[in-house]
Amino acid sequence: MPAKPATELPSRLDFTVNAAKEASEFIMCHYQSPGLAVERKRDASPVTLADRGAEELLRKLIGIQFPEDGILGEEFEEKSGTSGWRWILDPIDGTKSFVHGVPLFGTLIGLEYDHEQVLGLCRFPALGEVVYAAKGLGAWWQIGENHRRPARASDVRKMDEAVFCTTTIQGWRRVGRQSAFDKLCDSAAISRGWGDCYGHILVATGRADLMVDPLLNPWDCAALVPIMQEAGGHFVDFNGDVTIHSNNGLSVNGHLRDAALKILQTPEDQAD
Repeated sequence: MPAKPATELPSRLDFTVNAAKEASEFIMCHYQSPGLAVERKRDASPVTLADRGAEELLRKLIGIQFPEDGILGEEFEEKSGTSGWRWILDPIDGTKSFVHGVPLFGTLIGLEYDHEQVLGLCRFPALGEVVYAAKGLGAWWQIGENHRRPARASDVRKMDEAVFCTTTIQGWRRVGRQSAFDKLCDSAAISRGWGDCYGHILVATGRADLMVDPLLNPWDCAALVPIMQEAGGHFVDFNGDVTIHSNNGLSVNGHLRDAALKILQTPEDQAD
């Protein structure tokens, strides 16, 4: 990474933590509100005033502090930039959880420089929990007002001892990978549906060992790349590449990457 971006990361990380806290406060004003309207987007996924309002707030804060930066978000059109920096926003990752009153939704903020993911944050408004990282600055986990502590991936070394998470079984069927899902369930010690960003952050903090999503957008995973890397794990696509543009991905600790990819790369007709 060029020297200038490296020197800017600490202040940009501080800004991200504070901006996410403001967005969290806005989101919680709408959480479990009986009058909350839920709309359907073109892909049939839900969206609410909380999603759109939180992204608008984050875009406003970024625009004031970093007017030359680009912004890519889930809810609004991309804003081009001239600085080499681009923010990637998912105001509520896990909107289905949000609208059902389940507290496992999170706000994802990623930052890239020259197409490299260098900073990531995930804040869980209803849990009072936040995990964030920047390249070379470590990964950190804070619950409530407690002192932050390092976020570290687990040391589990065998798939038959691993906790495996995923978001939705229907997603595996949609991409024709049901057999891979079944094999992961059979290989792991525990399989759970602790989905969306919550499952990935469980891996980053050592509470789960493998989280696999067969369907992802860039805003779903941009924040996860630096978080997993700084926590001693990996975020990669099903080919093992570090990218946010493959429409799939997995967070995994430092030992289980190859075993998980072997299952995911097995041709579907040979996976049984």
